[in-house]
Amino acid sequence: MFNLRVYGVLINDQKQVLVSDELIRGNYYTKFPGGGLEFGEGTRECLKREFLEEMNLNVSVGEHIYTTDYFQLSAFNPQHQIISVYYVASPLEAINIPLRLKPFDFDEEQMKIYETTSETETFRFIDWNDFSPESVTLPIDKIVAAIIRQKF
Repeated sequence: MFNLRVYGVLINDQKQVLVSDELIRGNYYTKFPGGGLEFGEGTRECLKREFLEEMNLNVSVGEHIYTTDYFQLSAFNPQHQIISVYYVASPLEAINIPLRLKPFDFDEEQMKIYETTSETETFRFIDWNDFSPESVTLPIDKIVAAIIRQKF
């Protein structure tokens, strides 16, 4: 079974990279914003939907950065192979959700969501000089972090 994921790399005017800090079933992950492709949508549509759902943020989807080109087993389901597609994302409006200054700084409402769903997330920017493959958790994200460090 394949699991197709679509992620956005958003770098703001201050040369900071947006990441999502997530608590999923007791494990902590820092990753790029995005999520799963739904039946009937294209990858760019998926990314726009994910930013709108997760951050209430309209984005434009730009340049393709990377698509997984090797076998990657899902961290969440050993029956799934992950294929991830990464694009540059640019905000079309101001970001209006709370952004955190430190990793995994979940508020009370986010922890209530976690109690119900076993998943929650929050967002923050990492300064360009502090951003590296070690800033993110998932193996494919680490490859993309190295690519954007070289490219941008």
